[in-house]
Amino acid sequence: MKRISLFLFLVWLPQLVLKAQDLRAPAYPLVTHNPYFSIWSFGDDLSKSATKHWTGQETPLIGMVKVDGAVYRFLGQEAKVYQSVLPAADEKDYSFTYTENEPGAGWQSAQFNASGWKTGTAPFGDDKTQAKTPWESSNLWVRRTFSFSEADAGKLFLKLNHDDNVEVYLNGEEIYRHVGWVHKYEYIPIKPEVAKKLKKEGNVLAIHVANTAGGRWLDAGLVREETTKEYAKVIPAVQKSVQLNATQTIYQFTCGKVDVTATFTSPLLMNNLDVLARPVSYVSMKVKSNDKVAHNVQLYLGASSDIAVNTPDQEVTTQEYTAEKLSILKAGTKAQPMLQKKGDDVRIDWGYVYVAVPASAKSNQYVSSVGKAVAPFLSATTPAVQNTEQGRSLMLSTIVPLGKVGTEAKEQVFLLGYDEVYAVQYFKQNLRPWWKESEAATIEKEMAQASADYAKTIKQCEAFDKQLYQDAQKSGGKEYADLCELAYRQAIAAHILVKSPQGEILFLSKENFSNGSINTVDVTYPSAPLFLVYNPDLLKGMLNGIFYYSESGQWKKPFPAHDLGTYPIANGQTYGEDMPVEEAGNMLILTAAIAKAEGNAEYARKHWETLTIWAEFLKKSGFDPENQLSTDDFAGHLARNANLSVKAIEALGAYGMLAQMLGKAEVAKQYTNDAKEMAQKWMQLAGDGDHFTLAFENKGTWSQKYNLAWDDILDLNIFPKTVRETEVKYYLTKQQPFGLPLDSRKTYTKSDWIIWTATLSDNPKDFKAIITPVWKYANETPSRVPISDWHETVNGRMTGFQARSVVGGYFMKMLEDKLNKQPLQSANTK
Repeated sequence: MKRISLFLFLVWLPQLVLKAQDLRAPAYPLVTHNPYFSIWSFGDDLSKSATKHWTGQETPLIGMVKVDGAVYRFLGQEAKVYQSVLPAADEKDYSFTYTENEPGAGWQSAQFNASGWKTGTAPFGDDKTQAKTPWESSNLWVRRTFSFSEADAGKLFLKLNHDDNVEVYLNGEEIYRHVGWVHKYEYIPIKPEVAKKLKKEGNVLAIHVANTAGGRWLDAGLVREETTKEYAKVIPAVQKSVQLNATQTIYQFTCGKVDVTATFTSPLLMNNLDVLARPVSYVSMKVKSNDKVAHNVQLYLGASSDIAVNTPDQEVTTQEYTAEKLSILKAGTKAQPMLQKKGDDVRIDWGYVYVAVPASAKSNQYVSSVGKAVAPFLSATTPAVQNTEQGRSLMLSTIVPLGKVGTEAKEQVFLLGYDEVYAVQYFKQNLRPWWKESEAATIEKEMAQASADYAKTIKQCEAFDKQLYQDAQKSGGKEYADLCELAYRQAIAAHILVKSPQGEILFLSKENFSNGSINTVDVTYPSAPLFLVYNPDLLKGMLNGIFYYSESGQWKKPFPAHDLGTYPIANGQTYGEDMPVEEAGNMLILTAAIAKAEGNAEYARKHWETLTIWAEFLKKSGFDPENQLSTDDFAGHLARNANLSVKAIEALGAYGMLAQMLGKAEVAKQYTNDAKEMAQKWMQLAGDGDHFTLAFENKGTWSQKYNLAWDDILDLNIFPKTVRETEVKYYLTKQQPFGLPLDSRKTYTKSDWIIWTATLSDNPKDFKAIITPVWKYANETPSRVPISDWHETVNGRMTGFQARSVVGGYFMKMLEDKLNKQPLQSANTK
C-alpha cells in the first residue's frame, strides 16, 4: 500500500486550518432530498435569479424582509406574469387550419388562400392520450387567424411547445426558428417592430413543424407580460457572502439597516437514515440590526406550487390548515397522476409540497396568484387574504412578524416538505418512501419532528460539515476538500430511499440528465466512494435490486443488468444495450469494497452463487473485451478497451479477495493467480513505451486507467506499482487548463474519473497537480448548473449531464485513506 511519508504530509500541514472557502459553485443547493424534491440557485447572487429544479425548470422560492416598512428581497426573483392574448390549448380550446402536404410559396402570409386546408383542434401530436388532433406525418403546416385590440398591446411573447424543428411567422414575418424539440412551453419575445404591425382583424400566426425522430407535438399562442406595480417597491438586498458546506448553504445579506443570514439546510446525515430520508428542509432567516437601533421587522417566504408539477400549465389545488402545532400550506396537482410519468427531463406531478412554521410564530399564511402574492407583505396593515384554492403557478406565502429587532439576532425557521405518497414502482409493486413505511406516518408528523429536533439537527450538521471538510483537507488539500463539499448533497439527492418487499434497503439512483434510468450500475460504480466512506449500507441499497433481478430469475444473463428501468419505474432493464464486462466488473468490485469497509464478507456470502457466475463470465470474456459499450458510452463503442480490461482483472482479484475472506482458500488462490497472469499479459498488449494504450495494440493512443485505483485501495496488488507510476507521469504531460482529457480521442473529460486517476499518484504533489484543474473547472465553468461531470478540458464548458450522483466519486481519495487504515474521525451525528 501507499503511505504518505511524514515529510510529504508536512507539505499539506499548513493547509489544515480553519476553512476560508473561495470556490464559486456552478450552482448552489438549497433544498436537496431526492430527484424530485430538489431546488437550486443557478447563479452567484441569490436575489438575482429564480430558483430552479436541477433540470433547469423554475421552482420559485421568494424570501423578503420588511424593515420599518421598507421591503428587501434576498431570495429568488419575482416570477413573470403573463396574460393571454391568443390562448394556447392549456387554457382554452382553439383550432388551427392545417395541412400535412407542402403548401407552396407564401403559405405563411396573411393573404395566402388556405381554403383547401383542414381544420383541427390543438394540440396536434402523436400522443393519443393528450393530442386533440392526431399528427402522424413528417411535416405539419398550420395557420391561426385572430383579432387584436389596443388592450392587448404590450410586451408580447410567443408561447410555444413543439416537437421537433419549428419555424414561426406572424403576418408573414419570421419571429422564431429552432432546430430540436422541447416538451414544455417556451416564452419567446416578439420584437416590438413586429408587434406594432398587428391589426384589429385578420392577423395570422403561421407555423411549420417537422418531425425528424421520436414524438410529434405542436401548441402555440401569444401572451403579454404583465407588470406588477407592487414589485417596483421591493429593494434588492446586497449579498455579502455565500458559504457552501456539505449539508448547508449560508448567505449573508445587508438589507438596509439590518443584516440577514439565510441558511438552507437539508440534513443528509448518512448514519441516521430516518433523518436522511425525511423530506424536510430548513430555511432559517436570522435578522439583526447593523446600526445599533431596534427596527420593526417582518419576514416573508413564498414557495411556488410549481414545485409539485411537471409543467407550469398543470392545475393545482391548495389547502391552508393547522396540524401538529404547525401552520401549514399545501399544494399539489389536481390530477395526481401517481407514478405515471417516467424519464429524464421530467418533474414530479403527484404528491404535495408543504410550507410550515410553528403555530406559535403567529404567521399570516395565504395562497394567491403570483401577481398578488407580495401585496399583503407590502401593505402597512398585512390584511387577511382570501386563499386561491385552485389554479396554475400559485404562490404559497407565509408572513412572520419578528417585532423589534436589535443587535441580538432573531431567527425564524421555515419548513419545506414533500410527500410523494408513493416513491417508485419496484417489480410491479408501488413502494412508499422510507419515512412513510409505517401506516401511522404522516408528513405533518415528520415536519413536527423536524421542527422539534431543529437545534439538535443543526448542531449535528455543523459538526459533520466541519469534520468532513477537515478529513477531506487532510486527504487531499483545500481544493480537494472544496470539491467534496460541492459533491456531497448532489450525490445523495440523486437517490430515493425505500425498503423492498423483501425487507431490504433500496437506495435507488436516477441517472439525471443522461437517460433517466433507475439504479444504473455504472452510475452506482463511480458514486460509490462517498457511501463507502460514510455508510456502506447505502451502497448495499444500490446493489440489492440488481442482485434481486438476477437471483429472482427475471434477469437470466450471466452478467448483471445495466439498470432496473426508467425512473421511477423499476420493473426491469429498459436501456437498449447491455454492458456485460462493465457491469459484471462493477458489481464484483463494489461487493469487495463493502467487505473491505466492513471488515467481513457476509454480504458477499449472501450472494456468492451470483457473484461466482459473474466472475466466471469475466474470466472467460473480460480480459480482451469485444466491441461493446462501457460506462464511458458517450465516447462510443470500443473493442479491446484497456481500461475496461483493467476493471475485469481487478474484479477477478476482488473475487479472489472475497473468497479468501470466506475461507475458500483454493478459489482465492486460483482467481488471484489468474488475475495476476492477466495483468502481466495486459502490460504486454497495452504497453506503448512511456504509457499504456487506450486499446490493446493500438499504438499512439492513451486513456485514463482510473479502474487501477482499486488495486491499491482494496490491497489487491495485482499490477506492479510501476504501472501506476508510469501512467501518472504520462498524465501530467497531457493536462489541459480544466482537467485531464478522458483519453486521446477527444478533449472532453469526466471529473469523477479524474479524481480516481489522481488517486493513482503516490505523493501529494502529483495528486494536487491533477486535482487543481478540476477545481478550476468547478470555479470558472460558464455552465451554471448543478455540476456536470462531463466537460471540455480546453474551455471548462459542460458537454453533457448535470446534477448526477457520480460526483460521489470525488470521495475516492478519502476512501483510500479510510481503507488503508488511516481512519477518519467522522463527526458523531447520532
